Amino acid sequence: MVEKADKIWMDGKFVDWDKANVHVLTHALHYGSAVFEGIKAYEAKKGTAIFRLREHVNRLFDSAHILGIKVPFSKSEISQAIKETVKVNKLKSCYIRPIVFLGDGQMGLNPVGCPVKCAIAAWSWGAYLGEEGMAKGIRMRTSSFNRHFVNSMMTKAKISGNYVNSILAKYEAVKQGFDEALMLDTEGYVSECTGENIFIVKNNVVKTTPNTSILPGITRATIIQIAKDMEHEVKEERFTRDELYIADECFLTGTAAELTPVREVDNRQIGIGKPGPVTKKLQETFMKVVKGQIKEYEHWNEYI
Repeated sequence: MVEKADKIWMDGKFVDWDKANVHVLTHALHYGSAVFEGIKAYEAKKGTAIFRLREHVNRLFDSAHILGIKVPFSKSEISQAIKETVKVNKLKSCYIRPIVFLGDGQMGLNPVGCPVKCAIAAWSWGAYLGEEGMAKGIRMRTSSFNRHFVNSMMTKAKISGNYVNSILAKYEAVKQGFDEALMLDTEGYVSECTGENIFIVKNNVVKTTPNTSILPGITRATIIQIAKDMEHEVKEERFTRDELYIADECFLTGTAAELTPVREVDNRQIGIGKPGPVTKKLQETFMKVVKGQIKEYEHWNEYI
C-alpha cells in the first residue's frame, strides 16, 4: 500500500491527498495517454537531496514530446513544483511521481481536444524489490511476453500505456514465485525487466543492453559512469539469455529498484548465488552518491 502524504500538486496548486481526483472519463484512464517519471529523494547531511532532478524532468518533457503532448508548464516550473511537493509534505526521503496526462473532454482514440493535466505526488517508499532482495539478490524468470518492438511502441518514452506489457510480465513472474521478470526483445536477446535495466558482469567486464528496445534509464547511466570511474570496462551491447546464465554477476538498476542484485534466473544460480564483489561495490558507491557522500558526484543532487 502507498503510504499517504498530506498534499498532492495538481495543475499549479496543492490539494489534499484524498481529494486529488480525476473524472472517470479521463482519456489517460481509458487509453494510457500519459507520461510520467519516478524520482527519488534521499536524506543527506545537507538536507533532502533529489537525485538527478534535471535529467528526470528533461525525460518527462521528452516523453511528452514523443507522445505529442505539450506540457502546460515550463521545466523550471515543474522542477520547482517537485521540490515544493517534497517540502510541503515534510518528507526527508521519498519517491516522487510527476505525471502529465490527457484529461476528460474527448473520448475515442483521437485525443485532440483533451486538456493536458499535470500532477506530482510524493510518499515514503522503501526498497522496491525488498530489503532482502537488496542484500541477498532476487530471483527472476524469463517472461513469455517480449519487450516492445522498437517501432510498435515508442520505447524511449516513459508512456503509461507502455507499461501494460510490464504488468503482464510481472504478474506472470510473481504468480510463479519469482521476484521479477526478465524480458527479451523480439529477436530473442535480453532487453530489460519490467521496470529496470539489466547488467551482467563477466571477468570484471560490465555489460548492459544498448538503447534499442529499452527505456534509457537514468540510474543505468549513473551506474555506467560510476563503473567507468572505477576503471571497469563497460560494454553496451546485446547479449543472450544463456550468456546471462553463465555471468559472474547480474544486477538491475532503476529509480525504485536502485541497484538490486540478481542471484538466480530461470532456476539457474548466477555466479556464487549472492551479490558479487563488483555488484556490492557499485551498490555501496551508488548509495553514497545519492546521499551526497561523494564530492565528485555532488552535481547530481539538488537539495531542498
